[in-house]
Amino acid sequence: MTERRILLVRHAKADRPDGVADVDRPLTARGHADAGAVGAWLAHRDYRPDLVICSPSKRTRQTWHGIALGMADAAGADAAAPEVDYRAEVYDGDEDDILDLIQGVDDAADTVMIIGHNPSVSETSELLDPDNGADLRTSGIAVHGFDGTWAECGGGAAPLLETHTARG
Repeated sequence: MTERRILLVRHAKADRPDGVADVDRPLTARGHADAGAVGAWLAHRDYRPDLVICSPSKRTRQTWHGIALGMADAAGADAAAPEVDYRAEVYDGDEDDILDLIQGVDDAADTVMIIGHNPSVSETSELLDPDNGADLRTSGIAVHGFDGTWAECGGGAAPLLETHTARG
């Protein structure tokens, strides 16, 4: 079986400006720094996604951009960029919707990153590992391991390997 990784990332610290719709909330300065720190942490542990499934909200898109820059800075210019898929289910869905997205990943990918929001990202971690699932803070990462095809990934099938909360 193929050893796979699921990288669950809660978006970095976001601002709450008056009159701005939730989907359009930007990251704070700290959020931008933290997103870069997430990328550096992932690169130093060689957790490089083949596919990123990201909420289409501004704060998650900015988080991904910061992660990508942090990974590139830590890894050098020769790192390949993953495919990025922006999916509404990560913005307004729940843990079952996120699990459906994971189960639909092409088996050519060994590592998938989900960048989303709470409570669904933390609840996905708890679904994958009911005994040890992570309650993620902003810029939090839960790394789960899984052996098998993505379609076989279900509740309790992906143990939590480690967690980290990045601060830039």
